[in-house]
Amino acid sequence: MAMGKRSWIAVAVIVGIAVLFAAGSIVAAGKAPDTIKMQNKAFEHKKGIVEFSHTKHMAEYAKKAPDLYKNACGECHHDDKGKPLSALKEVDPVKGCIECHKKPGEAPKGKDAPKLDKKAKMEYFVEALHENCRGCHKAYNKEFKTKAAPTTCAKCHQGAKDE
Repeated sequence: MAMGKRSWIAVAVIVGIAVLFAAGSIVAAGKAPDTIKMQNKAFEHKKGIVEFSHTKHMAEYAKKAPDLYKNACGECHHDDKGKPLSALKEVDPVKGCIECHKKPGEAPKGKDAPKLDKKAKMEYFVEALHENCRGCHKAYNKEFKTKAAPTTCAKCHQGAKDE
């Protein structure tokens, strides 16, 4: 059975739309953004939003300190057991931190707060980010006998005061 002219046009339009969607997905997954705002609408941020430079960390710091960045992308991105996803490439999709570290904000603090082990603390979004970032920054500072990598609130959170 032969297709009419209208049928061919309809098929061409559908194929064209499918190609556009596929191309958009490829471009969207093509490269991590240069600067990532570490902001999540799931909770109120009490300090300034950290602006993480993906390019600076991967291009500059990784070249300067290859021993500290031996897991490449896995230095920040890990599996559900905390093991580095070192086979990641910049074009691979990754989950946002809040997808696994689901509790918004910080773990409860103070004398009446429950005592949490490390695993329970890592359920909190802010605790997980701080653990990941500060640990790497401290190692960098130790390796290069410097204080260049920030480890206090005000150095990362714009407009915050150190506590």
